[in-house]
This record gives sequence, structure tokens and C-alpha cells, in this order.
Amino acid sequence: MQIDQDIRDNVRDYYGRVVQNTADLKTSACCTPEDLPGHIKSALANIDDEILERFYGCGSPIPLAVEGCTILDLGCGAGRDVYVAAQLVGQSGSVIGVDMTEEQLISADRHADSQMRRFGFATANVDFRYGYIEDLAAAGVADESVDVVISNCVLNLSPDKKAAFEEIFRVLKPGGELFFSDVFADRRIPPSVAADPTLYGECLGGAMYEEDFRRLLEDLGCPDHRVVSTNEIELTDETLRLAAGNIKFRSLTIRSFKLETLEDRCEDYGQIATYLGTIANAPFDFALDDHHVFERGRPMLICGNTAAMLSGTRLADHFKIVGDRSTHFGLFDCEPASANRGDAAAGSCC
Repeated sequence: MQIDQDIRDNVRDYYGRVVQNTADLKTSACCTPEDLPGHIKSALANIDDEILERFYGCGSPIPLAVEGCTILDLGCGAGRDVYVAAQLVGQSGSVIGVDMTEEQLISADRHADSQMRRFGFATANVDFRYGYIEDLAAAGVADESVDVVISNCVLNLSPDKKAAFEEIFRVLKPGGELFFSDVFADRRIPPSVAADPTLYGECLGGAMYEEDFRRLLEDLGCPDHRVVSTNEIELTDETLRLAAGNIKFRSLTIRSFKLETLEDRCEDYGQIATYLGTIANAPFDFALDDHHVFERGRPMLICGNTAAMLSGTRLADHFKIVGDRSTHFGLFDCEPASANRGDAAAGSCC
């Protein structure tokens, strides 16, 4: 459709010509929060300055436990998150970066050799490809070929979000994970805001209403996604603030797994999870989301969906799960509690 192409052209122009570095941005939507995990900060210290200066993300969407994985970065830009992920997956893993802005890809690709030398890798484990996130097949990404899909403040820019998310779940392996940061709104964006090229380029005009996002994932077979972190967005430019009106924006880091066993409610099967403390960079506790923090060695009652996320994914080797779905006890009590507190109804879920 012509309208989709117009949006793509505007976005390509904004990030290829208008915005040359983070100082050119007019809002805090596309900036990284200061409290990055220590291992991400260490990885960033190994990345060339030009790549860091051309970063426009809104979070740190790279999950733990990705050693040896194949990661796909949607809207990789100049490659910051690709090169961070490349260090985390190691020489046995690989990272594919897809972007539609050629200026960004050229910048990303010309650093590949120097970055591999800095990482101490004998061969490159990164691959930058030109393409659209709504058509990953054209970029050569096969069905069920990716362990983890990441994206940093890019999905909001898509003119066809349904197609983009369909592609994500097509390329993910069973048990694979979508882990991304993006801008969301507390209401549906009116046409006047969506049509403003600056608001769209600043990741606001295309922001999804949170409830519509939930419905979209449910329609695609994912009835339970988890919010990992939340950051409020400040519109510092007065003109943009007036144009946006009363819409409230925030960036969310979200994880969603490709699992057939997820239900649309948290159901209680009496299951218990114990974190083994074996995930790199998480020796004492592991946060599945913003209200599931598993302390090493401490049993915790969990719902059936959480059990599936921990046992049917790459996280399985790091948890001991007791129980199955043979006995159902009704809806799961959402109050956080550990299993050894003696409250049979308590647990930790959404």
C-alpha cells in the first residue's frame, strides 16, 4: 500500500538524513535508561564510538542465557545491539541484524572486522541484511530458525504491525523468545498525531495502545506476555508535547515466548520452581519479569504459564520444576510468595 511506503520513506529519511546522532532527537523516547546491567555496560565498552553515537533505542532488550543462540535484531540500525549480543552469544552463536536504512547498515557493516578483533573472535558471528521487518523472508530469514528475536524501539515504526509480529513468530523456533523494548501509549493514537512525520520518527506517532498490543499477540497464539521493565517518556520539545496532547507514553521491555501451552489466565496446578543459579550474570537471582524474581535455591509457587516459560524454553536447564498439569486448583493467586512460606494459595504471577 502507498501509505505504508510513505511511512517507510519518512522513517528512512528521518534516521538516514535528519537524525545523525542521539543529540538530534527531540524526545526521551529513543534513549537508553541509565541503569543498564553490568554485563551490558561491559559489552558496550568494547563497541566503537561511531556505533554508540548512532544508537536510538529505548531500552536494553537483550535477555540472559543466550550463549550459543541465534539472535535476530529487528531494525538493527548502526548495529549497537547486534555487537552487544554478538559478545553474549559467543563465537558459537550468531546475530542477524535487519534494517531498511542503508546509511545505518553501511555504518554497522564497516565496523565488523574491527569489532571481531576487539572481541577476540576468529570469525565474524554477525550478519547485516537490508530488508523490512514485515517481510523477513525476503531478507533470507527462514521458518523456525531463530532462538531469540530482539528489537529496540523499532516495532512502533512499522506501518503494518500485524505483519511484523506474524513474521516474528514465524521465524522463532518452538520455545523461542521475543524480547524487545518499545514505546506504548495509554490510548489509541489519533490520525493527527500519527500523520506528523516528526512524531512518527520520534517513535510516538506509531506507538501501540497497550491493550491493542495484548489483543494482537493473543490473536497470534500468545495469550500471555510479560513486562520486564517500564520507563516513563518525557516530551521535552514543547511543539511535540502540544501536538501529542494528553497521550501518555512509556517504554516497556517485554518478553513473549512461542509456546503452545500458554493459557489466557494464570491457572494453578500446584507447580513449584527453584532457580539453580546457573545463568551467567545472574548468580543470585533471575528476573523473568517485573514481578517474578527467583532467588537461587528458594522454591516458589508458580502458575502453569510461568512453568511453561521456565521448562519449555532455553531456560529449562536453569530451573527445577516440580509438578505438572494433572491436577488443577483453579485460578492462580497473584500475590508474590515463596513456596516455603506455608501459604498454599500464594504464588507469584500476573
